[in-house]
Parts: sequence; structure tokens; C-alpha cells
Amino acid sequence: MKKLGSILASVVMLASITAPLKAPVKVSATENYNYGEALQKGIMFYEFQRSGDLPENGRNNWRGDSGLTDGKDNGLDLTGGWYDAGDHVKFNLPMAYTVSMLSWSVYESRGAYEKSGQLPYILDNIKWATDYLIKCHPSPNEYYYQVGDAAADHSWWGSAEVMPMARPSFKVDTANPGSAVVGQTAAALAAASIIFKDTDPSYSELCLKHAKELFTFADTTRSDAGYKAAQGCYSSWSGFYDELTWAATWLNMATGDSAYLDKAESYVPNWGVELGTSTPKYTWAHNWDNCIFGSYLLLARLTNKPLYKECAERNLDWWSTGVGTQRVPYSAKGLAVLDMWGSLRYATTQAFLASVYADWSGCDVTKATAYENFAKSQIDYALGSTGRSFVVGFGENSPTHPHHRTAHSTWMGYLTCNIPDYSRHTLYGALVGGPDTSDKYTDDINNYQNNEVACDYNAGFVGILAKMYDKYGGTPIENFKAIETPVDEYLAYGSSSGTSGNELQLMVSIRNQTGWPARGSDKLSARYFMDITEEIKAGIKPSDFTAKASTSGVKLSGLIPWDVDKNIYYINIDFTGTNISPINNNTYKKDVYMSIGIPYGTAINCANDFSFQGLTATTGGQDGVKTKYIPIYDNGVKVAGEEPTLIVNPTIKKGDVNNDTKISAMDLALLKKHIMGTSTLTGDAFTAADVDSNGKVNSIDLALLKKYILGQITSF
Repeated sequence: MKKLGSILASVVMLASITAPLKAPVKVSATENYNYGEALQKGIMFYEFQRSGDLPENGRNNWRGDSGLTDGKDNGLDLTGGWYDAGDHVKFNLPMAYTVSMLSWSVYESRGAYEKSGQLPYILDNIKWATDYLIKCHPSPNEYYYQVGDAAADHSWWGSAEVMPMARPSFKVDTANPGSAVVGQTAAALAAASIIFKDTDPSYSELCLKHAKELFTFADTTRSDAGYKAAQGCYSSWSGFYDELTWAATWLNMATGDSAYLDKAESYVPNWGVELGTSTPKYTWAHNWDNCIFGSYLLLARLTNKPLYKECAERNLDWWSTGVGTQRVPYSAKGLAVLDMWGSLRYATTQAFLASVYADWSGCDVTKATAYENFAKSQIDYALGSTGRSFVVGFGENSPTHPHHRTAHSTWMGYLTCNIPDYSRHTLYGALVGGPDTSDKYTDDINNYQNNEVACDYNAGFVGILAKMYDKYGGTPIENFKAIETPVDEYLAYGSSSGTSGNELQLMVSIRNQTGWPARGSDKLSARYFMDITEEIKAGIKPSDFTAKASTSGVKLSGLIPWDVDKNIYYINIDFTGTNISPINNNTYKKDVYMSIGIPYGTAINCANDFSFQGLTATTGGQDGVKTKYIPIYDNGVKVAGEEPTLIVNPTIKKGDVNNDTKISAMDLALLKKHIMGTSTLTGDAFTAADVDSNGKVNSIDLALLKKYILGQITSF
């Protein structure tokens, strides 16, 4: 998770942030990127961040249901919403900010979303979050602002679907208020009510109802005393008057009620100012903590008052042409770098604001040109103007190691193990934090300062992409989906110290490294296949074999027939009841030390065993070697490995299965004896009723029936 506590330190370091004025690097309008594809993928990123019961029509196959008990500690359903960044806490302050920004983008660029075919996707993603925010507001003066404990969450590195830690939920109320997070949520739902008004008016009204109640709650309490659980991660450094202004402005836009505009303007005396002056704050960026800069812009358009225009332009000038002789620092290659944490997040968000303001008729033509040049230079930097993209899965030399737990998809439970040494999933559309003032950037999963991703990072980024698509075009990928081919989800390892007279010593390890999606199971089993031809020749019967385990939590069967004609049997290694899950290095695998024996006086022979292939006395050491010849099953269904080829006995001549794929109890008993090798069937054993319509054996049904009799499938 991004260490946003650095913002406080950055305020103290203001002198180093404000740099002498130098001309920004300009990018020609002819150097365009595929803004349509970038927009498409930037929106898709939010689908990877989803928590809760995911829809069946998802566009990826590596995210699954997660956080399904969120809120139960307080008797509520708080499932849904977005995980914040590369972690799994649901922080509502940045989440609500993200909703407000995405909704603002639709408000400004609805036509671009329609033209690009992305309107249904962005509305769906916004609604995923607003549904959750509404759940968090069970009564007018009660709001749950966080699910998950940051310390516990950040101490574990793994996929969201198998989170092992408790996920407490935290609320604010009138006794313990939180005006900043409540106000931000009011703004989010007010903005959402506007964009849903045409497509879903009843839902729009629901959003607006909650927005009004939340605003009243935030405005009447005017305190963040109860907002404690997020401290150190998402502290409200700017206070709450920026959120109240932001919320009141959006409520005015949503309702047309001038009382909300009056409220917004009433907060002006409480706005932050530049240190030692009475000038409203302009040397920072619109972001999850301080949304006053967007408020300047909206109020300027709503009222056309000089105060708000001056505030908005002073901020945008500081980012582009400069205020006097001062301006935000620029890198040599043209990135406006406000802060070392998430530099691209700030630059692209300000680019969105600049483009929105430039398109307003109230903006001076000269300033509009400067703002547009700034906006395009920043988004193009993110997309690759320096020779590399900073958007996962887009453009040239894009990041492949973002700091994101579920995309990495380790099964070890901690990051420093470097297992695997790559991200198993492509986190399409995620904007990474970005480089520093020296344009230095390292694509390293451990580099959370420059290489983490977050919902708020993509918020303004998506907004400026929609603006760029509207101006310069681009082509989204038709029917784009993030469907991946699963690799090495279940693995079997084995080793053997060989035979000792009448016993075979084995170590078998099954490993759950699932990631499409990650999932645990307490019904895993494996099968060790044996060829007992030599033992049968020596007079040993299948019932003479014994299997013993010196490991708890596993049950071993006796020999189970597989292909009696070839003397192929297997031992079922059953871990039912033990949850084997890709949570950490103790739970993702289960080892069993076992011995297979026959009566004394006869030597056991394992050389021809199907499952012994590759398992010499010296292979693998303690961990064994990976083998495909010990197949793994989940609740009886094979999920990995190979089985010996099973050939249905061809000596049965008549149709053993009737037209309804059923068999009489008497014939089933006869067929079972035949398959077990205890009886030989003849044509007289079956009646005409058992022959199918062609008078021939239906080999497929017979094969299924054989597996059913042998207990390899549970239904037929």
C-alpha cells in the first residue's frame, strides 16, 4: 500500500517542491497513442480490484469471490466495493474519491464513453462501488468507513480469494464522527446520481437520498474525531472542509437546489491557504485527501465568479506555465513531479482538471492552449512518450512487476520469498506510481513507492484518457477479455528411498498453487498407481497389500482396481478434512510419508509402477521431484496429473447398457464380478432388454459404468 503519510512531510518540504520556472517539454499532437485501448484497459483495472461475490459474466478468469463475510462482525452485509491498492483493505476515503472522479469523467465525456463502447463498463464498475457505499450507510448518522485491519492485512502477501486474517469493520457516528470520509462519500453518491439518472432513475434517486443524508451528517458534526482506523494510511491531512465543499457542489449539480451552492460557498473562509498568506491553496494536486482544487473548477463554472476562476487557474498555472517564477518540478523528460509517491497519479489527475477547464467557454484561449499542452504531455508520458509505458499491459515496455498481491499470486504468504519471480497475472490498465524527478523508475514488485497501483491512481487517469479519446481517437480492442491459461495450479511431488524387502517407502506431496482463481480445498486426494503383475505371479493377492502412513491428517486405502486385466491398481491418498490452500508455506502443501507392504518372504517390486516413474532412491531430496504420474483429485475430480490408460474389456459382446443408460441390479452384479476378474460373463448372462437399439455395446457408456463400479465416479 502506498505510504501516503509522506504527504505530511511533503507539506513541510514545500520549498523543495516549488521549483524555478523552466519550459515544460511539449509533445506534438501528432504523437498520439491508442487512447481508446488505454481507456478500455484503464476501466478494466477496477474489475481486478473487486471484492465480494463476483458476477458470472466477468471479463477475467483469475479473480474470484472474496471478502464474503465482510461486515458480519457488526451484523451487516458489507461485501462488495474495491480493494484499495495492492492490498486488500477497503478504505472508503480513497474509494469514494475514486467514484466521484470516475462519475465526473462520465459527466464530462459521456459521448466519448458511448462512442468507444465503454459506457456500460464504466457505469458497471462505478455501480459496483456505489452499491457498497450505500451498504456502508445503514442509518442516517452511521457510516462504516473501512473493512479490514491495515496492520494485519499488510503483514500477509497473497491472493484476495484466500485471505486468512479477520476483517473487522469500522464506523463513524454522531458520537465519533468522520466528516471527511462521510463528506467524500456524499460527493461520490451525488455525482453518481447524475450519471445514472438517464439509464437507471430509481437507482439515481437512491444514490441521491444517501448523498443528502451523508452530507447532513458530515456537515452537522464537522469533526474527524472518530476516523481512527485509517490513520497512517489515509489520514485526512487537509481536514474536512474540502470534502464538504466538494460534496455540496456536487449536490447542487445533482439537485439544482441553490441551498447546496450557498453551503459550498460558505466554507470559503475555512479553505486551506498557502503558508504565511491569505491566498487559497494552489501548490498541490487534486487527490483523495484534498479535493478543493476540483471544487475551484466546478464552482467557477457554476458561478463564473472571479474568486473561483482565479483559484482554479492559479493551481493549473502552477502545474503548467508557472505562477510568477515558481512551478511544480519537472523531470528532464517532461513529467510534472509533485511527490515521490505516485507521481503519475498526481500528474494525470491534474491533466484531467486542465483539460476540463480548457474546454470551458470561460477559460481564456491562451490559457486553454497551455492547459491542453500540459494535459497531453502528462498523459502521453504515462503512455510511453519516453520509450516506456507506465500502464500495465499497454504500449511498449510496460510494467510487468506491479506491487499487487493478487496479480503476483504467490502461495507462500510473503513477498520476500520471490516465489514466483514474476506476476502470474496481467493487471491490465493499472497505472503504476511512476518515476521520480530524475525519470528514474524500476519495474520491481518490491518497489511500492514507484510501482504500486491503486484505485485513486486510475481515477483521474481514466478521466484524461476519455478526454484524449474524444479529441484524438483510438480503437478499443473488440471483445477484450483478460482470460489466461492456468499454469501449475496443482502439483504432485514424490521421492522414494526404494524398497526394503517386502516394503516400498514413499514420500508424496501435493501442492495447491491455484491462481485462476486462488482457492483452497479440504477434499484433495492423490493416487499412487501400481503394477502388481510380479507380486501376483508370486502368489500375492491384491488384498494382501497394506498401506500405512506415518503422517497425520491423511487416510490410505487398500489396493483399488483400475485395470484388472493388466494388474493395475491404485492406493488412494486422501487428505479430506485438511484445508490445503495457497495461503502460506505451511498450508499450500501436504506431505505424506508412507509405506506399501506385502507379506514377509516376498519382495515387492515397484519398477513397473506407473506412479514410480522418475522416483529413484536418490531423486528429489526432502522435497521430492515434480511428477505427473501421481494424479491429484478435488472431491473425486481429477485436477492434475495423468492416469494409466484405461481400456474397456472388449470381451463383452452384448449391450450392457440399455437405451436409458441404466442397467438392472442383476446385470450390474454380474458385470461387477467380470470387471473384478472373479467371473467370466457369457452371452447367456444378458437378456435382449439389455442390448441397445443397434445390438452393440455402447463403449462410452460402458467405460463410464466401469468407472462407476470401481468408485472412480460417483454417478452414472
